[in-house]
Amino acid sequence: MNIKFCGYSYHTQRFYNQYKAGIPGYLFRLQTEGTCKVILNEKELQIEKGDLLLMKPGDTYELFVDEGESSGDYHLLCEGNWIDVWWNRSSKPSISRIELNENIIAVWRFMIIEDRRPPSEKNEEILSYLLQTLCTSLERAAMETEFITNRPYAVTRMMRYIEENATSGVKVEEVAQYAGLSVSRSVHLFKSSVGKTIIEYAQEIRLAAAIDRLKYTTYTLEHIAEDCGFGTYSYFHRVFKKHLGVSPGNYRSGTT
Repeated sequence: MNIKFCGYSYHTQRFYNQYKAGIPGYLFRLQTEGTCKVILNEKELQIEKGDLLLMKPGDTYELFVDEGESSGDYHLLCEGNWIDVWWNRSSKPSISRIELNENIIAVWRFMIIEDRRPPSEKNEEILSYLLQTLCTSLERAAMETEFITNRPYAVTRMMRYIEENATSGVKVEEVAQYAGLSVSRSVHLFKSSVGKTIIEYAQEIRLAAAIDRLKYTTYTLEHIAEDCGFGTYSYFHRVFKKHLGVSPGNYRSGTT
C-alpha cells in the first residue's frame, strides 16, 4: 500500500484544490469543522461537519472554501492492492454523514504522525495496519447511516453508545439523551429494530466481557463483577447463571 499524503487541514481564508483530470488514487475526506463546497463528478455538494467523502481513482473533484468561511478536515490519498480489494468488495457511498468518532479520528492522527516520520524511522507495517483499520472503520461508519441500512440511525447511535459504556453502568436515560430521543421512544425504537431491550443489549456486552476475564485472567469474581459493570457479585452471579445456566465460579473451573 502507498500513502501519497495524509493530514489535517484548517482553512480560514479562500482556498481551492482540484483534480479535474481525475484523482490519482483513493481519496478520503472527513469534514470536522465548518463548511465548504465540493464538486464531485460534476455534482455540487455542500459539505458540513460530519460529512465523509469516499472517492475512487478517476473521480473528478474540486474543493472550494469561500472568503469568510472556515473549514477543517482530515484527508488521505492512497493506493495499493489491498485498497483495490477492499473498495471492490462492497458498494461505497460517495458521501455520507457519520459521527465524528473519537476512535476513527485517533487512528487518523496516529497515521498522520507515523507517515510524517523520516524514511529511516517510518514503520511501513504500522502504517499498513493503521490504513486497514481506518478504511474498515470508515466503511462501517458510512454503511451504518440511515440512508444505507434499514436500521434507523438513531438506533445505531444508541448501540455504539451502549457498546462504549456498558461496563461503566450505562442507564436508559443516558442512551436516550445521546440519541436525542425521549426515553419511551428510544425504548420502543431500539426493541423493534434490534429485537432486544437496551438493558438486554448492555447485559450481553457485560457478559461477554466477564467471560473473557473468567477465561483469560486470574481476577477475583468480585473484581470481575465490578470491572464489567455488574456492581455486586451477587447480582453478577444471578445474571450469569440465568443466561449461561452455570455460576461464574463453575464456569471458570469447568464444572457444572
